[in-house]
Amino acid sequence: MRKLLKHIILTSAALCLVTSSMNSQPSMYRVEKLPFNTTLFNEIAPVVYADGILFCSDRRTSSFSENVTFDDERLYNIYYVVRKDTADWGRTEMVKTPGSNLLYYGPVSISSDGKTIYFTSSILSGKDARKKNIKNPRGIFVGDIEKDASGIKILNIRPFPYNSPDYSLAHPSISRDGKYLFFASDMPGGLGGSDIYYCENINGSWGKPVNPGPKVNSASRENYPFMHPSGRLYFTSDRPGNADYLGGMDVYFTSLVNGAWDQATALPEPINSKDDDFAFVMEDNMRTGYFSRKTGIGDDIWKYTSTIIRKPVCDTIQENSFCYEFFDENAMKFDSIPFKYVWNFGDGTKAVGVRTTHCFAKPGRYLVTLDVTNLVTKETQKAEKSFDMNVARIEQASITAPDRGFTGKAISLSADSTWLPGWNINQYYWNFGDETIAIGKDVTKTFTRPGVFNVQLIVSDPGSNGRAPRETCVFKNIEIRQP
Repeated sequence: MRKLLKHIILTSAALCLVTSSMNSQPSMYRVEKLPFNTTLFNEIAPVVYADGILFCSDRRTSSFSENVTFDDERLYNIYYVVRKDTADWGRTEMVKTPGSNLLYYGPVSISSDGKTIYFTSSILSGKDARKKNIKNPRGIFVGDIEKDASGIKILNIRPFPYNSPDYSLAHPSISRDGKYLFFASDMPGGLGGSDIYYCENINGSWGKPVNPGPKVNSASRENYPFMHPSGRLYFTSDRPGNADYLGGMDVYFTSLVNGAWDQATALPEPINSKDDDFAFVMEDNMRTGYFSRKTGIGDDIWKYTSTIIRKPVCDTIQENSFCYEFFDENAMKFDSIPFKYVWNFGDGTKAVGVRTTHCFAKPGRYLVTLDVTNLVTKETQKAEKSFDMNVARIEQASITAPDRGFTGKAISLSADSTWLPGWNINQYYWNFGDETIAIGKDVTKTFTRPGVFNVQLIVSDPGSNGRAPRETCVFKNIEIRQP
């Protein structure tokens, strides 16, 4: 007897109760300005690196120099600050760039192995870059980054192949697998003042820039992309907002689902505000991160902490199958003698044949027997074989919900089909993929915009009597359309 494999994988295209509108729900973020900001200069574009963060600042490198061009444009350098613990930060140090005469060091991105840095600088360098009224667009540069007892250094600087003297490329963000480099550019053919683009690394060479289109970009300016390993693309835009707390530059996010970009959505307050909010990055845990905000006359770096739980990876839901194939392996030994094989499945049904397939209606224990009749002698051997079948459900959390819905129409979601024997479940936590959540076995949700939403169900067991806490997570993609 062999079990028939029919576990169907559901494929995909990454507190407080949910309200009908994301804009009206209480905030699930806390923000704080970090202590290493200066009062007279700007600090922007934080990036997680080693045990701290890299950021850009136009602070003076000495008390006798001003970091400005002949056109009085502020010049930025890259700095590093170590994080001592969740609340304390160490001394700020400038990143060294031996042998480089580049004029400007802007936002950066670090490869997953921590060895390669992508950063923004001016196309022209040296004396040519310091001539008055010269056109000097930004470009992307690549270097090796090293950290040792003497500090952090950038070495072996080389230009990105699509830099141009006619337009700017800036704000690089390398994907975790190193396959895609996202950046902002005002190159011809875009949708607005500047757009988000990306290049794909194909066999060690960067393909041509690709514009992801109007779901991401707009007639306004888009910049500061950040590609999180979960698959979400965050970026900044000064497009008109549809909420009263938006203004100036705001942070948006989108995801690539089934080869198409989802409609970009603004993050809620207090990450976004009436001030300029930009250069957003998120740590792998998706619970903490950093962004820049213009407060008063200068830009500062802020930290945010989210009470929203969202897992970088969740399991796919497996479909329960109670179908089995039954076969008498001894039948071939007596193929010269005619026999009749009758299977009794223990659920009131029977089947005839050497080989048969049977699907049980529900889980349970079934005594399956095989009666064999010799058609020559007419003798019947009752229960010649028997099997004590334990037909069990797959141990998993599970989501019951429609595959599709419409904006403004509530849909029901249930975790009632979850089967985790031995678990003492104390919470069913839903993350709807649009910065809203709900708690409970059975919930309803009204999506306010179209798109494909990656809904996560996180099931928790707090543990007791020496047993460790347990947690599992599954997902379901739900397509929401305009009615």
